[in-house]
Amino acid sequence: MIEKKRVAPKRIATAVLNSLKGGVVPRVGLEYITVGRTAEISALLRDAEIVADGGAAFRFVVGRYGSGKSFLLQTIRNHVMEKRFVVLDCDLSPERRFCGARGQGLATYKELVRNMSTRTKPDGGALPLVLERWLSAVQSKVAGEGISPGNPNFEDAVKREIYAVIHAMEDMVHGFDFGQALARYWEAACAGDDESKSKALRWFRGEYATKSEARRALGINLIVNDDNWYDFLKLFSTFLVQAGYAGMMIMVDELVNLYRIPHRVTRQYNYEKILAMYNDTLQGKAKHIGILMCATPQALEDSDKGIFSYDALRSRLAEGRFSTPGARDLLAPIIRLEPLSYEELMVLAEKLAALHANLYGYECDITPDEYLMFLKVEFERIGAATHITPREVIRDFVELLNLVYQAPGRRIGDILREGGFDFAGAAQTEEGIHAEFAAFEV
Repeated sequence: MIEKKRVAPKRIATAVLNSLKGGVVPRVGLEYITVGRTAEISALLRDAEIVADGGAAFRFVVGRYGSGKSFLLQTIRNHVMEKRFVVLDCDLSPERRFCGARGQGLATYKELVRNMSTRTKPDGGALPLVLERWLSAVQSKVAGEGISPGNPNFEDAVKREIYAVIHAMEDMVHGFDFGQALARYWEAACAGDDESKSKALRWFRGEYATKSEARRALGINLIVNDDNWYDFLKLFSTFLVQAGYAGMMIMVDELVNLYRIPHRVTRQYNYEKILAMYNDTLQGKAKHIGILMCATPQALEDSDKGIFSYDALRSRLAEGRFSTPGARDLLAPIIRLEPLSYEELMVLAEKLAALHANLYGYECDITPDEYLMFLKVEFERIGAATHITPREVIRDFVELLNLVYQAPGRRIGDILREGGFDFAGAAQTEEGIHAEFAAFEV
């Protein structure tokens, strides 16, 4: 029996194609267009297994603009959520850094917690769900021990379990205050007091501006700030395991915004924060937490302003003598994205064509020659052999698909020839175009 190909629902296909044409990574539907990156995905999923076993991991994903860093991050995000991980992700910006004079570190924490996602709530805002699941898990555990909800001792037994979780966290930095906030949330849930639950949620989200404000609302003398926000992420990772999740993955994109900081001292403080997180994960001080950060080669390697300008990080992250393009160590802290191969780009174009045809309800009849002609045009750009990216190829191919759909009777080959590209002679055949491409690639 022949297995039918999976067909993307039209809402998914629309989101995917619109995102790709706009140069951004879709949040849904990646499974319909993922091509290549098998080794990188496998390496990062092995990290997730380590995190689930109680360890920690830290990786940099490095590649040029449009090379697929964000796509890889989103793919891993979807994979680990299916494995019961909680994912916190954000893009850095001038307003969101790891530390700064105007509260940029706290702003990053707020964005991460705001984007907290799970398999059942993949679009962020999962914090209330996580807390409710924790309370439900505690109650289920008590009921499983033979004390039913109708038993007069049930509430006391639940209280003991909750405080056992809280006490287990008190040895961690700020664990006592984190535990107090959990207790306040539980007490509000028992009383049906939504206002008090909201106050506790605000504390977890880092929304109290002063300690006195938090003290009046919750009786807690500590708030999340620019200096301690990473400690709270470590507390969350421990708590999430208590709530029944496999662990926590933190994904930070656009590290280039640190490279762009004009003041050297401020950049160094941000790199120092990265070093603290890196050391924590590799030395075993953090548990059940994985960290992925994306950077461009310049943002990483520039000796004046990049991450390598901070000697402590450069000495830890610099590659050894034996890694070469095509033979990278995927167990090292840095994963460098290699260009997609010719065959992978061919498969990607075929997947995009199938997605487009399904969305707009027509039969895809693009010939192998036309796919090859398109790729030949793309790779004839000046510098394409080393600098072309999947984003550029995808954008151009989706544009071609749109043009052909809007002009029935025209073919991709017609548009390419009308553009003045030379496909004379042997290059008209699939073998000829393939040979020309191979010669160009060499």
